[in-house]
Amino acid sequence: MKIFTAAQIKACDAYTIKAAGIHSEELMERAAGTCVSWIKEHLPKDTLFVVLCGTGNNGGDGLAITRQLHQHGYGVKAFLLQFSKELSPDCNANMQRLRNIGKELVSVVAPDTFITDIPPHIVLIDAILGTGLSRPITGWVASFINHINQLPNRKIAIDTPSGLPADILPDEDAAILKVQHTLSFQFYKRSFLHPEAAKYAGHIYILDIGLDKTFINATNTQYKTIDQADIAAIYRPRNPFAHKGTFGSVLVAGGSYGKMGAVTLCAKAALRAGAGLVTALVPGYGYHILQTAVPEVMCRTSGERVIEKIDEWEKMNAIGMGPGMGTDAKTIQALAAFIDTCRQPIILDADALNIIAKQPDLMAKLPKGSVLTPHPKEFSRIFGENTNTMIQTDHARIQAMRYNINIVLKGHHTAIITAEGECWYNMTGNAGMATGGAGDVLTGIITGLQAQGYAPHEAAILGVYLHGLAGDFAAKNLSQEALIAGDIIDYLGKAFLTLKQ
Repeated sequence: MKIFTAAQIKACDAYTIKAAGIHSEELMERAAGTCVSWIKEHLPKDTLFVVLCGTGNNGGDGLAITRQLHQHGYGVKAFLLQFSKELSPDCNANMQRLRNIGKELVSVVAPDTFITDIPPHIVLIDAILGTGLSRPITGWVASFINHINQLPNRKIAIDTPSGLPADILPDEDAAILKVQHTLSFQFYKRSFLHPEAAKYAGHIYILDIGLDKTFINATNTQYKTIDQADIAAIYRPRNPFAHKGTFGSVLVAGGSYGKMGAVTLCAKAALRAGAGLVTALVPGYGYHILQTAVPEVMCRTSGERVIEKIDEWEKMNAIGMGPGMGTDAKTIQALAAFIDTCRQPIILDADALNIIAKQPDLMAKLPKGSVLTPHPKEFSRIFGENTNTMIQTDHARIQAMRYNINIVLKGHHTAIITAEGECWYNMTGNAGMATGGAGDVLTGIITGLQAQGYAPHEAAILGVYLHGLAGDFAAKNLSQEALIAGDIIDYLGKAFLTLKQ
């Protein structure tokens, strides 16, 4: 799904109105109707509502929702905050329509006054400010929002929580209404996908209000969320006449004294992702550990306690480096020598990234199309600090294009950034996956997919999606608290089965 800026969404609204030959009021009525349908599906008929409205089009949505809820038999009243002397045309039209039904259904809240004594069982609907917001909220409206935030009531935002910008992240002390549910029209706002803003939006529901598909398809954006259609376009079912050589050979290099679990998980995940043959290059210390833990994996050794040389990789279809590798001087020298000679795309994680942070000149030597899989701190060690996660993601886009590589910036909504600068936000996964070894599993999955002939960016997108989906299945059956990295591997088969459906 494409992620549009606030300006692009406004243009999409305008194009839809013109192309469909409708009035803007009709589009607002349609949007309000989708919200009311969601409410009817999720909340009981005896629910009582207070709808907080602004003077712009978001307030118009709220007034239309108030009228439709009343017409469906719900107990509801709107309060319009008079922070502007004039209402937008569509807001004014819906104000008149609501008053024509019953003047008691709406009250105007004068400046510098507040609503008090709202019983806690009443659901509050936030339609004060929408995506047209261009600056932080101050003064009375900020105080009003902070007052509402103190109330224990359940809160639902229409399109976006009031005060939350769509295209940038807010300051820490910004006045933003914090809700449990956000009913977003047609698209995710990019800010929703970053932790600094997501804490205000709660559970997000994307409501299709019928915006014009021609405009959506023709309008370019570098930001997208990964959906099932994207995955279906990437995934390639197996040829029934194939053999193990068809599905490629993987080399996974990693492990050191006390850190053999990481490379073991990585190698096993590469197999479970479908690679035909997997070889692990480990220190001699880890030979028996790996051969016992994953008998399906072939094993070679280098050094005794740390890897001292990386060789015999030339015939491999995909190479993953880093899990548990350590940053011993001999290992650093071995990785640097490998990067100097390798020309095929490689997957780098964990200590391989830490080595690059210690020797930044290696970045320019990475093979084109390589995949780096840093978490935010690893990214900062290589490329420098950023003030927030959205700026960090945009910084990753710059670096991916600069070095012609792919970057998997790990987080709740992991961002897969291609060498062309496209940014794909992943929507699978859960907090239970914040556990040691989960990143090693992801590296193995991406490496295993690349061995099967997926392009590096395809392997990254599909791998992150499957990794998160397997984690979701594991959490559903085991709980987030009890989930460990090996469970993600165990549920990877179930994730693949969903692709076949």
